[in-house]
Amino acid sequence: MAGLIKVWNVASRQEIWSFECSDLEWLSWHHSAHVILAGTSDGDVWMWKIPSGECKTMEGQRCQTTFGKIMPDGKRCCTGYEDGSVRIWDLKDTKAVQTFSGHTGHNGGITSLDCHSDNSLVISGSTDSTAKILNSNTGKVIATFDAGPPASDDESNSVEAVGFSKSLSLAAVGSLNGIVGVWDVSTQIKRNECKHEAGIVRLQWDYNSPLIYTACLDGVVRLWDGRSGQVMSKWVGHMGEILDMAVTRDGNSIVTASGDKTARVFAVSKPDR
Repeated sequence: MAGLIKVWNVASRQEIWSFECSDLEWLSWHHSAHVILAGTSDGDVWMWKIPSGECKTMEGQRCQTTFGKIMPDGKRCCTGYEDGSVRIWDLKDTKAVQTFSGHTGHNGGITSLDCHSDNSLVISGSTDSTAKILNSNTGKVIATFDAGPPASDDESNSVEAVGFSKSLSLAAVGSLNGIVGVWDVSTQIKRNECKHEAGIVRLQWDYNSPLIYTACLDGVVRLWDGRSGQVMSKWVGHMGEILDMAVTRDGNSIVTASGDKTARVFAVSKPDR
C-alpha cells in the first residue's frame, strides 16, 4: 500500500490533515482520542494527534510491522511483526515495555491481534497456524491454540483472525482452513467449531452478546452463536473475496471491502442477533 494518509471532516467533506510516510501495513484510530496509529513496511509505528499533526514514532528493528491494536486503557498498544514477535508499547514515552519473541513469540509472521477488556491479556494469530494468549503485564505466554491442519495438502493454514468475546470468557481463532475455533480462555479447552465453506479473513464478536461475525474468501459474511457453533445468519453480495470487515458499535451495520473493488454496507436486523 502507499504511504499517504488523509483525514476528512465527514460533515463538511473537507480534508483537514494529510501525511506521507513509507508504505503502510495497518492503520487504527484511538478509541477515545483524536489520535491515529499506523504501522509501516520498515517496521516503524507512527502516532499523530489530529488535526495538529503532532507526531511520535515507535522505532522498529527493520522488520515489517503487520498488525497493531490500541489497548483498552488507551495508554498502551500492541504490535505484531513479520518475524513472529509481539511488542507492547507505552504510548506516552514510546518505549517497548514487553517483547514476545523467540520461544514466547511465533514461528511465522503475525496476522492479527486483539486485546481483552481486562487490559492484561492479548491474543495473537500467526502464519504458523497457532494463536497465543499473552499477558502484557508479566510477559508470559498463557496458552497456545493449534488451528489444525490445512484444508488441502497444497495449502497452509495461517491463522488470519482472532478475538476475545466481550460478554463471556471465550476467544475465537479463525484460519484459512475455514474453521473458527472457540476456546474457553480460563480452561484453555476448545468449546466448539464454526465450520465455513472458505477461509476466514476477519472475525469480530458482537459487543453485547456471544455472537461472532465472520468474513470469508467466498465473499460471504456470517453470524455465528459462539456457544453452540451454529450459523445464525448470512449476508451475500460480493463477487470476490472479502478483504476487511467492521461492525458498528450499535451492531446495526456491517461494512465490508472486497477484492471485487466494492465496499458494501449490510443492515443487521435485531432478530438476527
